[in-house]
Amino acid sequence: MAEKLLKFVSLGRAMPDKRPAAERRQDFAEIYADYSARLAQAQASRCSQCGVPFCQVHCPLNNNIPDWLKLTAEGRLEEAYEISAATNTFPEICGRICPQDRLCEGNCVIEQSGHGTVTIGAIERHVTDTAFANGWVQPVKPQRELAQSIGIIGAGPAGLAAAEALRRKGYQIVIYDRHDRVGGLLIYGIPNFKLEKQVVQRREKLLRESGIRFELNTEIGRDLSLDQLRQRHDAVLIATGVYKARDLAAPGSGSRGIVPALTYLIAANRHGLGDQVPEIESGELSARDRHVVVIGGGDTAMDCVRSAVRQGARSVKCLYRRDRANMPGSQREVANAEEEGVEFIWQSAPAAFLDDANGQVRAVRAERIHLGLPDATGRQTPRVIEGSAFDLEADLVVKALGFEPEDLPQRLKAPALSITKASTVRINWRNLSTTIPGVFAAGDIVRGASLVVWAIRDGRDAAAGIDAYLKETAQRKAAAE
Repeated sequence: MAEKLLKFVSLGRAMPDKRPAAERRQDFAEIYADYSARLAQAQASRCSQCGVPFCQVHCPLNNNIPDWLKLTAEGRLEEAYEISAATNTFPEICGRICPQDRLCEGNCVIEQSGHGTVTIGAIERHVTDTAFANGWVQPVKPQRELAQSIGIIGAGPAGLAAAEALRRKGYQIVIYDRHDRVGGLLIYGIPNFKLEKQVVQRREKLLRESGIRFELNTEIGRDLSLDQLRQRHDAVLIATGVYKARDLAAPGSGSRGIVPALTYLIAANRHGLGDQVPEIESGELSARDRHVVVIGGGDTAMDCVRSAVRQGARSVKCLYRRDRANMPGSQREVANAEEEGVEFIWQSAPAAFLDDANGQVRAVRAERIHLGLPDATGRQTPRVIEGSAFDLEADLVVKALGFEPEDLPQRLKAPALSITKASTVRINWRNLSTTIPGVFAAGDIVRGASLVVWAIRDGRDAAAGIDAYLKETAQRKAAAE
């Protein structure tokens, strides 16, 4: 089958068809079409099958990317899916939302050699969607049922990945979440144009059919304490994510019309799911006919600006204190936003917010930024240019400045739970155990706000740690008897 590979010398990179910007501005549907089977096979054949596959090295899940690209090139999609799913709990999600340009594709050897990267993410999506369409994706069926149970706090990607891995081993799994739907930020934080909700709900259905139970609208610390959860289960996993928005201390920051990114995105996603959202209907959290300024340069900021465009904003601007090269968000998302009419104001930072007589924000006063010498992280230090202030008209300002952990020991009523200086849960990274026996933690709550793919990795690692802990506990109990 060697003749089906190494086609990068004669075959150019080709992404799936992307809907025109004028069309996609009108709705929240995904912007990329799926590959045809022929085109997916052709693009997979461009893989150079490197001896040291940097795409795999730079994937947090260490996915066996060259292997399933080879199988795709040979038309063996069912086997390609099996290889992909062996290391990735949710390949259909990662294929859509992972910043491949910063991870696997950005480190592709043929990309570095100037031939254009293999379109790994789009092929991953095609392989998995084909697997679902053909019934190759089946619920987990453990070889044997185990009596031990695990309670998982949080139905986001870390909790779901751990649940699937533990259920595969036969454990009884209950997931608790304070929201009314499964998925965490996958359902409420990421807009449909990147991840349609039916994709998440399709995976939820599989997990339920696998025997995983969900107790939604249940907040640990309010409805149940962590101690009560420990009494119910043989082990507990904390996978709450981080939801506390970083704030901006600037004059006028309390004006009406200045909102945190997640507040804005949750409202937009709930509205898209068919919920009644009074703040959308009243216009409080809607961008329609408004001048919108989004502050921040990460993927959440990109979600906000592109959502505002689709809600019918009169203008959408993104204010970021560094330049494009230093932007933490995906460059692919920046390009998509520019195509859709978003204006980027680079090297500028908010200094104050101006409001009208009713306390409604009317403008953002910003200052130009000079990027100085690199700091300890290697990034250039931003410094304000004196006398450079200017005003941007705005009647809706969205702060997308990142997220921090909540006070988890207080929220969970668990003072014995140790946290770090950054307020993340302190764990032993060898098995992801916390300072409370039988309690583990995974995802953003241990590493800070990060990528979905890292949450999946942590969830799978935590599952291995929990499995080892329960086996050791059972052995000690048997020896004592």
